[in-house]
Formats: sequence, structure tokens, C-alpha cells
Amino acid sequence: MKRRDFVGLAGLGVGALLLPSLPSLGGTPVDLARLLEPVADAALKKRLADAALNAAKSAGATYADVRIGRYLNQFLFAREKQVQNITNTESYGVGVRVLANGTWGFAATNTVTEEAIANAAKLAVQIAKANSKVQKEPVKLAPQRGYGEVAWKTPIQQNAFEVPVAQKVELLLAANAKALENGASFVNSALFQVNEQKYFASTDGSYVDQDVHRIWPNFQVTVVDRASSKFRSREALSSPMGLGYEYLVPKAADKIAGPAGTGLVGYKNSYDIIEDAGLAARQAKEKLTAKSVTAGKYNLVLDPNHLGLTIHESVGHPLELDRVLGYEANYAGTSFATLEWKKQGKPYGSKIVNIVADKLQPGSLGAVGYDDEGVKTKQWDLVKNGALVDYQKTRDQAHMVGQNESDGCCYADSWSTVQFQRMPNVSLQPGQQKLSVDEMIKDVDKGIYIAGRGSFSIDQQRYNFQFGGTVFYAIEKGKIAGMLEDVAYQANTQEFWNSCAAICDQSDYRLFGSFFDGKGQPSQVSAVSHGSAHTRFNGVNVINTARKV
Repeated sequence: MKRRDFVGLAGLGVGALLLPSLPSLGGTPVDLARLLEPVADAALKKRLADAALNAAKSAGATYADVRIGRYLNQFLFAREKQVQNITNTESYGVGVRVLANGTWGFAATNTVTEEAIANAAKLAVQIAKANSKVQKEPVKLAPQRGYGEVAWKTPIQQNAFEVPVAQKVELLLAANAKALENGASFVNSALFQVNEQKYFASTDGSYVDQDVHRIWPNFQVTVVDRASSKFRSREALSSPMGLGYEYLVPKAADKIAGPAGTGLVGYKNSYDIIEDAGLAARQAKEKLTAKSVTAGKYNLVLDPNHLGLTIHESVGHPLELDRVLGYEANYAGTSFATLEWKKQGKPYGSKIVNIVADKLQPGSLGAVGYDDEGVKTKQWDLVKNGALVDYQKTRDQAHMVGQNESDGCCYADSWSTVQFQRMPNVSLQPGQQKLSVDEMIKDVDKGIYIAGRGSFSIDQQRYNFQFGGTVFYAIEKGKIAGMLEDVAYQANTQEFWNSCAAICDQSDYRLFGSFFDGKGQPSQVSAVSHGSAHTRFNGVNVINTARKV
């Protein structure tokens, strides 16, 4: 599948916004049956891994790790009443990373035999020794104990790959039909399913077998007013999840009503794509006649599906330690939240802002038992009571900030790419006091409610930004007062998070996610979730995106 085709078919929401490329998601087209065939048991994988580790040590490596990866994908696309494409792919191979002369070396092969893997390990050592000629400081790894032979699997109820394609296609077409019944002129829908079968082994003594599953249903509905030639669109309010097909089996207990007067519904661990598609068509039609916003200062009430993207860009990325230290300066940028900035004790947010990083949360995209360096995953504080307290770190970064432990957030998107620091799940903790979104809105005299993601822009230090959304509603004297259009808000990260005035409680908490978050040179993609409840920010500058300057 070409990237152009992917963007054209699946440019639905933040997945397209954050999508730089699809280097590891292409793979080789395979028959559907291949997706369910096992290729190697744990004993064989251990024998293959030992071939790499022994060869690396014999060639002079002081440390080595090997990743045997099998990456399976199934993507389904539908438009109106027809199926556009069904893609099944597999990518299978081995990557070996070594330390020799204090320098990293990496090599990979898709010939999965002991001999080929041993040769890749020897090549990785040769590369490391060659690189050491220009290495200024030796790599220092945080200590890591070996765990022996362990396994972890995404706790799914139903493997999406085992569900008949006809059933999944029927669901997408049913969602399209519901949108058309409710006034849609056009509708595209898609279902992404990913299974990463990853085996990690290292000279520390770990042999980690993991089976990771992710799923993402999505669509875009467009309504055209033939008389005026105006059109408006509304994207799905789904979230990609680390779940199985059970996510697409709606459960009443997982639904959370949005603010009175909007008709919106939030979803936790299951999602009703048909219900959302019908509502999307009605809201797209309503957007055609919605009032254009008057620019000014407003109190904003942001739904979790929207706020997740703001968290991603203004908290997740600027607190990646490699970015903070300037290692991404020539490509992705730097961060305002430098080590010196942290020492100055400037508030990242108001006292109620508590943001955690984790690789543990069930249902999240980033949930794994161990990262791609064999580090057992955990949860840790990034922002505590408004103060910046920590960053995201890997084994070779911990000593740079005076710590001796990795945070377990190292990841590679393929067996053929080298692992490096990637964002874990980064989430805003819910409020401690009982508070519903309707109760939150009652305290707003002049405000705007924003749901879903839209276009955004943020500078290279992750400081000054502008965010749009999917749907907007005016709030007047504590009540929803009709739909708005042409809304975007502007702020800087510190100003924005210090304006955080209220957060709904745990009952309102849910996950947003990015399936294709891009980073690195060459670019890699990873999947990450961001949790939050509805949150209010006071006195934020709102602009009218339709006004001509």
C-alpha cells in the first residue's frame, strides 16, 4: 500500500495529522490465513536469539540485544456502499544491537536462520567499532537485571484477526449506511488492526516474548449543500486502543453522555461506530448553518478526545529527554522545558495539574510488559501539582540527569529499525472531587465546548501553539447555546496549563490515542495513548479561522 493511497483513504483525524510515513506498516502482502499461522515457538526463538548474542560477544561486544519481530497488519477501507481495499501484510525478521568500544552498532536481516542472525550480529559489532573512531564519549547504560524467560500479552478478549473479514466489512458498511441515512453526502470508513509478535533477548539474561494487539475504527462524514456548494465534515470520535475486537462490540456501561444539548457520547472500552456515524452526519449538516465564532477570551471545556492531542503535543513531546538535550534539534526541534528551566522551578501548570507517564494502563496503545531494551515497564510522575518533576528516559540517558534507572520507554517500529526513546502513554490525572461535565459547564458564563481533534500547529520548542477541533458549542450562562464554527485557540504551553481550573472525576476519564506518531531520522512511527477527563481552561484566546487578515 502506497503512502499516498493510505493518506487519501485514511486521512481521518489525528492518525493522518501525525503520520510522517509508513516505513514498517507495509510489509509483504500475504493471504489472510497467514495472519493466524504461528512461525516460531519460544524454544526456537531462544535458540535464534542465543546465536546472535554468542556471535556478538565472540566478536567483541560488551553488550548485545536481539529482537525477533513479526509484524502483522490488516487494513480495511470502505466508501459509501462499497469496499475500496483490504490489505493483509506481514513483516518478519531480526535486528541486533550491540555495544563495542563504547559505541552502538546495529544490523538486521530478514533471513531468520541461526547463521544469518549470527552474521548480522558480527556485522553490528563491525559497525560499532567503525563508529567508535568518531565517538566522543562512551555510551553508559543504566544497570538492568535479567528476567530470564518471561512472556506478556495484550489482555484482549477477541483477536481481531480471527474475526471473519465479511463481518468487519459488514460493520463498516453499516456505519456508512447510518451516515447516509442521516444526511451524509459522502462517507469513508476504515478499520486498522495490528499485531506485533516481539521476542527480545539480551546479554543481561532476559528472554522476553510479547504479543501486542491494537485496533482503530475510523471514518469521515461529509455533507454538501448543493445550493451553496458549501460542505462540512465530521470525523469519528473513536480512539485507537490496545484492545481486541471486543472494542467494536458496544456496551452500555462504556458510554458516557456528553454535555446536555450536544447529543455527544463518549466511549471507554468499547465503541459504537454505527451510532457515532449517524450523529456525525447530523452534526456535519448542523455545521453548515452554525454561527461563526467571535474572537476573544473564553473559558474552554475540552473533551478527552480533543484534549489528548493537546497533551501529546504540549506535554508528551517536550518532556522527551532526547529532545530536551537537543538530539532532535536539526529535525523535530528542541524543548522549552530544558534542565535549566526545570531547576528554576517555574510552574508547568496550575496546582491541580498532575500528569503521569506509563506503559501499564490496560487498553492503552503503549501498554507492554517490557520495552525494547528489556526494561520492565512502570508508571512515573512528569508533572506533580503543577511542577515539572521528571522526563522520559531510556537506559543510555538516565545518567545524563543523575538517575540510574530507565523509564522503560524504548521502542522500535520494526525488526529492521533500531530502538530509541519513544513517548509512553502520557495522561492528565482526573480530579479528586466528584464533578460531571454538566456541573463544570454550569460555572461557565462565556465559553466554548470543544470535542474531537482538528488541525493544529506548534513551534519547534513545543511552546507556542494553536489547536482546532471537530465540533464546537457556545456556552452561555452555564448552558450549551448552539453550535459554532471557525474556532481555534492559541496559547503557549505554560500559560495554557496554568489556566487549568477544573477537571472532572475518574468516572469521566477515558483514552485518546495516536496510531502513527512520527519521530526520528529515519522516521519511525509508534502508537501511544493519552488519558484525561473533561477539563476546563479559563481565559484562553480564541481566534476565528475564517477571518481574513
